Amino acid sequence: MSKKAVRVVPSDGEWAVKRDGADRASSRHSTQKEAEKAARDTARRERTEVVIHGRDGKIREKDSYGNDPCPPKDKEH
Repeated sequence: MSKKAVRVVPSDGEWAVKRDGADRASSRHSTQKEAEKAARDTARRERTEVVIHGRDGKIREKDSYGNDPCPPKDKEH
C-alpha cells in the first residue's frame, strides 16, 4: 500500500494541510506559504508526495519526496 499524499488546500479563508483520506486537517495556517512549508516538512519526513492546490482547488504543483521509480526530468526542485 502506498503512503498517502499530503495536500495543501483552501479551507474557510485559511489553508489546511490534509492527508489523502483524512476527515480532518492535520494543521491550519493563515497563509498558503506557511501551509506549504508544513506540508513539505511532513512529506520529507514521511517520504511521500506533497500536492499544492490553488485558491480554485486545482492542483498547482506536485513534488515527491519518496522513492520515486520514475523521477521527473524537470529541474524545478
